[in-house]
Amino acid sequence: MYTAKVMEHFANPRNMGEIENASGVGTVGNAKCGDIMRMYLDIDDEGIIRDVKFKTFGCGAAVATSSMATELVKGKTIQEALQVTNKAVMEALDGLPPVKVHCSLLAEEAIHAALWDYAQKRGIQIEGLSQPKSDISEEEHVEQY
Repeated sequence: MYTAKVMEHFANPRNMGEIENASGVGTVGNAKCGDIMRMYLDIDDEGIIRDVKFKTFGCGAAVATSSMATELVKGKTIQEALQVTNKAVMEALDGLPPVKVHCSLLAEEAIHAALWDYAQKRGIQIEGLSQPKSDISEEEHVEQY
């Protein structure tokens, strides 16, 4: 059963769409369930995320976690955005069913992938950021918890 917040973010997703000439774009997926999440970041010269958008192909939980993740990083610094974990996304949504936890992992990894793209475009390193995976598999999800 989904929480009211999950249903709200699924029915009325925040920040859906694309950003033209985005500072960073990250795409991740889960080959087993078929979810694909793309995150767009607009980062200013001070390293503040001024705008963020997403496009997600997947279940209601994937849409809801994408929506919540954008809300959690908007207006934040790069370092603050890097600290947004799948657990933070789940807590902000008042929880997810165990079989949908992987959606929150996709949201975390999509943020990291967009930040990685931003760093690559600018030729910089972001402390604490490693190259993201493009595919989050169920086996990894189980091993991490």
